[in-house]
Amino acid sequence: MNTLRLYHAGYEIIRAPDIRFGRKNADFGQGFYLSDDEEFSRRWARERRDAETWLNRYELCADGLNIRRLERDGAWFDYIFANRMGYDDRLSEYDVIVGPIANDTIYDTMGILTSGLLGRDQALQLLLLGPAYEQTVIKTRKALSALRFDGAVRLTADEIAGYRETVRQEEQAYQEQLAQTLNTLWNAAD
Repeated sequence: MNTLRLYHAGYEIIRAPDIRFGRKNADFGQGFYLSDDEEFSRRWARERRDAETWLNRYELCADGLNIRRLERDGAWFDYIFANRMGYDDRLSEYDVIVGPIANDTIYDTMGILTSGLLGRDQALQLLLLGPAYEQTVIKTRKALSALRFDGAVRLTADEIAGYRETVRQEEQAYQEQLAQTLNTLWNAAD
């Protein structure tokens, strides 16, 4: 049996996920988003005054599922771009999609691309900056039925604060790299 261990951070214990709650214009379209990286999932967690923060654990039996794996390349960029623009899901025949998370400049990059300031290949260069983290998206009821809840752990405010500091440092390094790359791309265009 091919089983994947997956995690989802949020403000609720989610024993029975619902694929319809995910945003249609997210990286891989509508679905239930998870990660196979527990530490990354903890870093993704946020704190809210009126709620506890939970790290939900799951196991996905991948046997018999139609799974599409994307790499950080042009096909990945095109798929994310189409989803973020609200087009119909090009990969709707897949039960599960696994691939890199687009960095936080995706909307800025799309704006730069659609304005004509940078071309597609240059926009892709921007999205390749920074660390590559993966996400797994449950897209169909078939895949949802193969996902088993395996418990949840409450994350403390101190844990979340420690992870937020790590994220802040990563974001600072990323912003410096982004500014340098944009400068290089614009100077090359002159």
